[in-house]
Amino acid sequence: MDFTLSDEQRQLQQLARDFTRKEIIPIAAEYDQKEELPWQVVEKAFEVGLLNVAIPEHAGGLGLGMLDECLIGEEIGYGCMGIYTVLMASELGLTPILVGGTEEQQKRFCQPMTEKAGLYAFALSEPNNGSDAAAMHTMAVLDGDEWVLNGTKMWISNGGMAEWTVVFATTDRQGGHRATVALVVPKDAPGFTYNKIKHKMGQRASLTSELVFENVRVPKENQLGGLGDGFKIAMKTLDKTRIPVAAGSVGLARRAMEESIKYAKERAAFGKPIAEFQAIQFKLAEMAMGIETGRLMYQKAAWLVDQHQPHGFESAIAKAYCSEMAFDAANEAIQVHGGYGYVGEYPVEKLLRDVKLNQIYEGTNEIQRVVISRNLLK
Repeated sequence: MDFTLSDEQRQLQQLARDFTRKEIIPIAAEYDQKEELPWQVVEKAFEVGLLNVAIPEHAGGLGLGMLDECLIGEEIGYGCMGIYTVLMASELGLTPILVGGTEEQQKRFCQPMTEKAGLYAFALSEPNNGSDAAAMHTMAVLDGDEWVLNGTKMWISNGGMAEWTVVFATTDRQGGHRATVALVVPKDAPGFTYNKIKHKMGQRASLTSELVFENVRVPKENQLGGLGDGFKIAMKTLDKTRIPVAAGSVGLARRAMEESIKYAKERAAFGKPIAEFQAIQFKLAEMAMGIETGRLMYQKAAWLVDQHQPHGFESAIAKAYCSEMAFDAANEAIQVHGGYGYVGEYPVEKLLRDVKLNQIYEGTNEIQRVVISRNLLK
């Protein structure tokens, strides 16, 4: 058992850390207030090699593993979970192509993304079903060599801005998961429109959209896997991509702890820094305990992915534990800051608003508990 990172991984971690401090932290509050995606950060991430890092080498990419992706995710999550979601949701949208696509499809959908900054998106949730992913209403009807898409997707990160969106649809609303397909839809497809979702509680620097498909024609060659494979591809994707959510949560919790330590050393009460009070020290200790255990869990899950071993049980634990731990850390950071923690003068109120979504997207934490308990009861 060896927890040592390779030299390349340490360099990657430092690159992501430096990028976060230089490019993300200085603008995070501004783009949170503006509710805008900072495209210049996407371009800079592409330039330094932190965007779409899982594109395989045979398609011109870096072909980085899950642990590599998580090391990046923890550092970006430290800076801003909204910007984190822009970058990591692109990896989410890329993953079905890696899971269910042929080598030819991977080259076709990935190679152009190694030449310029661009995003992917993953479109599974709908207005009336999120966790019940097999009960989709978005219809795909085969017409010759094309699929015709009609329906609406909801809560889609990077939705409408992504160069490629993997859309999951059904061919028979009574067919359950056996009637599902996964289709790669280009941004400029006629009949494909989107509506930006505004006034979110947090993660406002990421674009979240409603996607509308009105007789959108998709070439059959853009279908990933066979008929009925859509649900399976979606679930295999989420089993992997929940792990970077855990990593980003650890990064945010680390930020909450470090901001709390800094403030506790500066703020005085009753003639001494509040860091000297045991009530504050215990809060910091709880944060540290959660961060260290959360990191171990996401690294174990990521290692299993990279070793091509079953990992769904571990990824569900990592996602649920780390997102809840990070929420608690952000909440306690506000308590440490007192009244100042409740306003935007300090970054901790944003941490709490942002991290709440980590308990909801990529499968709510209730769904994670379903996955965990099913594994236990097999």
